[in-house]
Amino acid sequence: MSVFTHLDYDDHEKVVFHRDATTGLQAIIAIHNTNLGCALGGCRMWPYASEDEAIADVLRLSRGMTYKAAITGLNLGGGKAVIIGDPHREKTSDLLRAMGRLVNSLQGEYVTAEDVGIGEEDVATMATETSFVTGFTRQGGMGGDPSPYTAYGVFRGIEQAARFQLGWDTLSGMRVTIQGVGKVGYELARLLSEAGVRVYAADIFSDNLKRAVADLGVIPVAPEDILRQSAEVFSPCAMGAVLNEQSIRELGAPIVAGSANNQLATEEDGLRLASSGVLYVPDYVINSGGLIEVYYQYFGADRQEVLRHIDRVAAETLPEIFRLATLEHAATSVIADQLARERFMTRSLAHTDAA
Repeated sequence: MSVFTHLDYDDHEKVVFHRDATTGLQAIIAIHNTNLGCALGGCRMWPYASEDEAIADVLRLSRGMTYKAAITGLNLGGGKAVIIGDPHREKTSDLLRAMGRLVNSLQGEYVTAEDVGIGEEDVATMATETSFVTGFTRQGGMGGDPSPYTAYGVFRGIEQAARFQLGWDTLSGMRVTIQGVGKVGYELARLLSEAGVRVYAADIFSDNLKRAVADLGVIPVAPEDILRQSAEVFSPCAMGAVLNEQSIRELGAPIVAGSANNQLATEEDGLRLASSGVLYVPDYVINSGGLIEVYYQYFGADRQEVLRHIDRVAAETLPEIFRLATLEHAATSVIADQLARERFMTRSLAHTDAA
C-alpha cells in the first residue's frame, strides 16, 4: 500500500523507512508537521502483525503528537518512530544504537524519547549515537523517565472530568478501571489509590498486574471484562483503538480518561461517546504530561515549571474543551482538534504570508 493513499496519511511532511541488515532493525519514522518547531515524539517497539499495521500506528501517533504539542502550548511539531519487533526478545544494544544513528541522520528534524517497549535505558543507549534524544537521566541527575508526569497529568484530568461530569470535588470513594498497568498505568493507580479511589485493573502481561495488586492493592479484572466493569471512570492506559462502535455500547463508566494514544478507533467514535452521554477526555490532551516533561528536559527547565504547565492544561484547557463541547453540542474530540488546528495551522499561514 502506498503511504500517500493510506487511510491514516494526513499530509505528513516526511515518512522514513529504514532497515539495518546487520542489527535487524526495521524502523519507520513519521514527521507529521513542524510548523511550531522540530518534531518530538517517542519511539515505540512492538511486534506488529504486518507492515501496514506499523505504518498505520506511526502515522496516527505522529499526527497525535502535532495536536498534543499545539493544544498544550508547546513550540513543537509532531513526530513518532516505531521499531518492528518484540522488545522482550529482539531488542539489543546494537539495534538501539542503529536506531540512534537513524534519528541522527535527520539532523534535528525529529527528536525521540521512550514509548511502549522502549525504556529510559534504551533511549540512553540511542543517545550514544545522537544528541536528538531526550527522556533519560543525564549527567548531574537531570531528566529521567517521563512516565510519572504522564500519569500525573491523567490524574489531574480525571479530577477535572469528575468535577464536570459528576459534580464530584473529591476522588475519594470513586471507582476507576485501568486497562494496562505498565509504567504509566501503575503510577496512575498509585496516585488514585492514595487519593482514596477504589482501583480495578487489567493487563495482558500478568507480571504487571501482579505487581499492581501486591504493591497497591488494586482489584484484578480479566482483560476481556475491564471495559464492562461498573465504575465512574474507565482509564485506557495500554494500546490504542479500544473505543469502537461495539465497545462503546459495553462501557461501564460515564467518563473515559486515560493515557493511551489514539483511543478512538475512528473519528465517528468520538461522536458515539458524546451521543451516549459519556464524557471523553481527549487522549492527547490528558496524556500530554510526558511530552511536556521531555520538552522541558530537552530545552531546559526545572520540575516545578513542568508541573505548573501540566496543571494549567488540566485546570484551563480541559474545562474549556468541556464547556465548548456542551455549548456547541459537539464531541470533545472534535473541539480539541479544532483548538489544536487553530494554533498549528495559524503558524503555517503566518509562514506562507511571510514567504
